[in-house]
Amino acid sequence: MVIKEIQQYSEIRTKARAYLCYLLSRNIPNRTPEVNLDTIVTALKRIKKEVKEIDTLYVLDARGRQIINNISKTPSYRTGEGENRADRAYYYRAVREKRCILTDPYPSRIEGRLVVTAAYPVYDDKGKLQYVVALDIPLDKLLHMVHPSSGETAFGRFTRFSYGAFSVALLAVAVILFINGVKSFFATNLNIWHIDIKEMFEATILLTLSLAIFDLVKAIFEEEVLGHHKKGEPDEIHKTMVRFLGSIIIALAIEALMLVFKFAIIDPEKLVYAVYLIGGVTMLLLGLSFYLRSIARRQ
Repeated sequence: MVIKEIQQYSEIRTKARAYLCYLLSRNIPNRTPEVNLDTIVTALKRIKKEVKEIDTLYVLDARGRQIINNISKTPSYRTGEGENRADRAYYYRAVREKRCILTDPYPSRIEGRLVVTAAYPVYDDKGKLQYVVALDIPLDKLLHMVHPSSGETAFGRFTRFSYGAFSVALLAVAVILFINGVKSFFATNLNIWHIDIKEMFEATILLTLSLAIFDLVKAIFEEEVLGHHKKGEPDEIHKTMVRFLGSIIIALAIEALMLVFKFAIIDPEKLVYAVYLIGGVTMLLLGLSFYLRSIARRQ
């Protein structure tokens, strides 16, 4: 769900920065005659206790060197004192912009999951930089904290479960159609000299519909249940739609052709119904052409 989480982060980034920076500025005194490190550490521990989603908190000196170990609930994270972080984006951005900043998501060095960092520069009363206070928070926890509908809420889990159930049901339909299509095909006993055209047409229609539904199930399951969005292919859903509609059109065209043969032999007066079906297929083709053209214009 990485791509989806990054997209959601871009939507709530302003709100997230406002909240985290308010949290830091409310607890840590700035531009005071005496900036006390112990006071800052106490404030960070208080923040960690209040906001359990925060992963680690730490303090850098004016040159970007970490001067305390990480404050974290995870024992293995409680290191870092003495590390030079002057080359980190959150440090030099906070120093350059002289304000609290929030970074883009990046993979953490310990677990590799996406995190964001809020950095808050602390100055004395003369405007000289004393410290840079930073906190790391996993991207998924930030989304859940700032915008719960983006995270793993009860409704979100219910929605994914519902899409999963529909996917399973549609997959069952596709499997049934496939089995019956194969059954219709083998009903000819593979005798190429005495092929039942009607059976062959029905097998083709069933297999085509099975393929169309399977494509639809694949798209729904990957995007709505697994949250996989192919990077660099934002029109993937359009491709799925085109494949689905194309399969339906092919199935209807085969059905129309079968009706033409059937009515021409047993009841010519009913050929008009086959013509109506062919007209419907033509309208679907025109609609699909317009759909493809509108997509091409937007790209």
